[in-house]
Amino acid sequence: MAFGWIDEQAELRRRAGLVRTLRPRAAESPLLDLASNDYLGLARHPEVTEGAARAARTWGGGSTGSRLVTGSTELHAELEGELADFCGFEAALVFSSGYAANLAAVTALAPHGSLIVSDAGNHASLIDGCRLARGTTQVAAHADPDAVRKALGGHEGPAVAVSDTVFSVDGDAAPLTGLAEACREHGAGLVLDDAHGLGVLGDGGRGAPHAAGLAGADDVVVTVTLSKSLGGQGGAVLGPSRVIGHLVNTARTFIFDTGLAPAAVGAALAALRLLRREPARAARAGEVARELHTRLTAAGLEAVRPDAAVVSVRAPSPEQAVRWAADCRAAGLSVGCFRPPSVPDGVSRLRLTARADLSGAEIERAVRVIGETRP
Repeated sequence: MAFGWIDEQAELRRRAGLVRTLRPRAAESPLLDLASNDYLGLARHPEVTEGAARAARTWGGGSTGSRLVTGSTELHAELEGELADFCGFEAALVFSSGYAANLAAVTALAPHGSLIVSDAGNHASLIDGCRLARGTTQVAAHADPDAVRKALGGHEGPAVAVSDTVFSVDGDAAPLTGLAEACREHGAGLVLDDAHGLGVLGDGGRGAPHAAGLAGADDVVVTVTLSKSLGGQGGAVLGPSRVIGHLVNTARTFIFDTGLAPAAVGAALAALRLLRREPARAARAGEVARELHTRLTAAGLEAVRPDAAVVSVRAPSPEQAVRWAADCRAAGLSVGCFRPPSVPDGVSRLRLTARADLSGAEIERAVRVIGETRP
């Protein structure tokens, strides 16, 4: 029977407690949200939603085509200019998602004969970029510049190291300065996914590369998403103008994909301008994360110290993690639940995201619920 193997795979997932299901949410929810990636609380901000509505009224519901045909509007160019300026890079290129931006950056910058050194804890989009690239990939130990240095030392020819700046599972930060030094010793490029750094780290939320003094370097390329701190949808690649020009001409997820919808562009632009005007939002997100960590560990829970806005709480097993998250939900708290194969180390977790707009009372409530429902 066609696709008969699907039933077998489904049964294996069920036995392992790894079944995933969709849970459509209503427009308004009574749950306290610590599951989304809306770090700055901008997804529903009136200026952001009006930016989306105004763009849709002006440009229409969709971009109508790929960026190289009809899908580039003046609004896209405006967002690219302001993103590059804010983050400290020469140029930017907007994609339909952060996933598409990562696929583009890795595949276009790792031609045949090149070496990609990829951190063992990288996001799935970076891993898929490595799989699709024509270069050879070598996986390096997590957050280890010496491992990257060793891998690069054994290769002659073009090379690039690829890493998240803040890893999405535990919220730990990559050693960006050490990675850059290792790459420069061997003339390699550095591609950094700053999805969880933009809007949280750096001066006024300009990102982890900016904080590390790497913004604008001719050997550093950064990808970002517009769907987390900026509360919208889409992604972008930031870097030297010649790299951006190369992507326009070679990146398949740019050339063959429909451009980001105008409403999403308008929302991101409004959020970016709001962040410029209110830089304290970035610092507040970090403060909330640290307070959550302090209170959770004081309650005897095993929480990982956050370097940005992600707080990870270890669970005993996949099944207990699912039950724990469900019990939190029943008590009015929405939290993320990460299990294999989404986590590279096989350890299941509750994943909490700190938001700049959380009050002290909401933080206290979240910690109380997590503690009371622990397995």
